[in-house]
Amino acid sequence: MVSKDLVADPSAIGTSSGRPDLWCTYAAIRTLAWLNRPDGFVDGERTARYLSSRRNGDGGYAWSRGMASDAWATYYCTQGLTDLLRFGVAEAALGGVAQTTRWLDTTWSGDAFAMMPGQAPDAWATFFSTRTAVEICSGSETVDTERLLKWLSGLQTAGGGLAWTPEHAARGEADARACFYGVLAWRALTRTGAHPAPWDVERLVAWLRAQQTPEGGFRFSPDAEVPCMWATYRATVALDALGSGPAAPRACVSWITSLRGETGAFVRWEGYPVEDVWASFCAIGSLRALRAPTEPYADAVTARMRRLACAEGGYTYREPDLAADALSTSASILSHQALGVTTADPAIETRRRWLRGCLLPNEGGVMYMPARGSEVRCTLWALEAGALDGAAHLAGRITPWLRGLQNPDGGFGYWEGRGSDVVSSVSAAEIRRILGDGHGDPLDTAELLRFLDSCRTPGPDDDWQAGNVPGGEPTLRATLQALRARQLLGTPDPQAVARTLTLHHVPGGGYANTGNRIPDLLSTYEAVLTATRHGIPLDREHIRRFCDRVTQEHGTAWTPLAPADGRDLLAECVGDLLRQWVSDDAAALPALTIS
Repeated sequence: MVSKDLVADPSAIGTSSGRPDLWCTYAAIRTLAWLNRPDGFVDGERTARYLSSRRNGDGGYAWSRGMASDAWATYYCTQGLTDLLRFGVAEAALGGVAQTTRWLDTTWSGDAFAMMPGQAPDAWATFFSTRTAVEICSGSETVDTERLLKWLSGLQTAGGGLAWTPEHAARGEADARACFYGVLAWRALTRTGAHPAPWDVERLVAWLRAQQTPEGGFRFSPDAEVPCMWATYRATVALDALGSGPAAPRACVSWITSLRGETGAFVRWEGYPVEDVWASFCAIGSLRALRAPTEPYADAVTARMRRLACAEGGYTYREPDLAADALSTSASILSHQALGVTTADPAIETRRRWLRGCLLPNEGGVMYMPARGSEVRCTLWALEAGALDGAAHLAGRITPWLRGLQNPDGGFGYWEGRGSDVVSSVSAAEIRRILGDGHGDPLDTAELLRFLDSCRTPGPDDDWQAGNVPGGEPTLRATLQALRARQLLGTPDPQAVARTLTLHHVPGGGYANTGNRIPDLLSTYEAVLTATRHGIPLDREHIRRFCDRVTQEHGTAWTPLAPADGRDLLAECVGDLLRQWVSDDAAALPALTIS
């Protein structure tokens, strides 16, 4: 049973942007494709435009417009576009495949794929990029199949399951999701030739089967609290790809079909009321892997997918007006506070209760959207917005989760098993600051410092500058984030901060992420935050001029050159906090990090 502390409060209301989400859109498209139900696509052309808009000039795709390309977004966008074209619900061709292939090649480490160029390879990224390269881009001359198979073989732990990386495997950290990603990456490679599975398959199957619970569903690992639809999908598909199946297949089918909500679509686990997009995606995918019929559920699931469609194209996880997320909800709270609303206001408290509802079973951090995986940036935003005010006992869940999130290279990724980067690592250090030491230190600080130093790049006169990942292009944000994290870990360097601020100071107002010509909201916020943390005085009039330039008729823009659309809650929040800092000497900026 789910602990009462981990059951979402139905009276709590979060803040929804009303906009589509990439993972939700992929899950909806794939579910409808499995069911062969093109009638579930509300507006295929708009959805295709939404996916295409995530494409960057380098050929990769990003989680949202303007962010860096990564393997996760590239797979979801290209696979989604391919399915839309196959079903004839969108006419735009998938363009620039050769350039996408070249971008994928930049993420190849020599042994496997990384989520972004410069990161260490992991099972998530290797699955995404192997499938994109083989199934969408028709192969890559850069990928060495034998070396990739050898890397995949290193994922097997002593217990038989697969881990996120060979280094995680050495620590014995197997997970049903890592098994799925490793096995499906291997299966994609078999399209290029006969390649025997590079593991002791008998032990791998035994480990996966052991994750089936008496209820019939699967758990992620022996440490998981309850069986869930996500783990069940990953385990059943991996077993099927290995030519096997659950030890109790009928019990598994019975458990899946018992988890149906009011409309007949699926929920993720017992006691959770929302029929979200991922639950139906995982349920239908599991039933297919179990060779069980999906037709009895097709009408209800298709109708549910239609209700999750967004007006601008794409899908979100539940009805768009109710599809709150942790970043938008935290941003709403912080904006209200910056505008003078007291923390005792009922609207703030109900949003905080909603955020606490994003602490759900099996993962200890705050989920971006409920029933999705915990994410380190969302956990930081929620904590800065006071999510644990009045519920300090929940901090005991976050600390061990954060400790387990630290990668073998010392850094942190957005979520469990993802490669390390500076954005996630400074977020982890800030979470440690907020939680204090009441539940033990969640970080190996020496190892985290080692990772931050690995992101440092040579600069003129031996200046301290860093990229977001090892070998990445140095930027203001990555440099200041690394220096802010180092200060939190007891090694401040105010002179390096001052030099970085001078290098990226834009005379007309604000700070630029690269060079000193085009300022932007996130870089200016990071500059003010890190400068004040190091006791470096800034010219408030200089920041005021920048704020005036991004404050437009329809809201706050990310840069003076981009129009504001009035619906970007994160831009509004960052702008409100900066404007408060300019006008109030006592105002302190919360540690908000996005990219």
